[in-house]
Amino acid sequence: MVKLVEMDDAVTIRDQLEDRGAGPVILINKFTVPAADAEAMVRAWTDDAEWMKRQPGFISTQLHRGIRGSSLFLNYAVWESTEHFKAAFSNPEFQARLGRYPASAVASPHLFRKVAVPGLCVA
Repeated sequence: MVKLVEMDDAVTIRDQLEDRGAGPVILINKFTVPAADAEAMVRAWTDDAEWMKRQPGFISTQLHRGIRGSSLFLNYAVWESTEHFKAAFSNPEFQARLGRYPASAVASPHLFRKVAVPGLCVA
């Protein structure tokens, strides 16, 4: 089963699931595995992504891998709201799927919202 390690020491993913703010949220999930387990990690993530794709509020996802043989992965997923993500993430069927990851896998999920910076990016 994948081990969860918080990305932010002050605000946990469980804390974030109680957010009631408006608009979409972005899930950033960093995965680390030994190189020998990289293919198994991608298979488990693919299975999860196929399941998540069918959940209400899911918009999109993209998996990234570090270059030059890195076995560091980054998932970027967009959800319509925290409530939609919470329903999918808390679903017992999804929680059972976490057991399909290599025992060496470490995940660090965290939710974000866009920040408007004048002249550079919009919210």
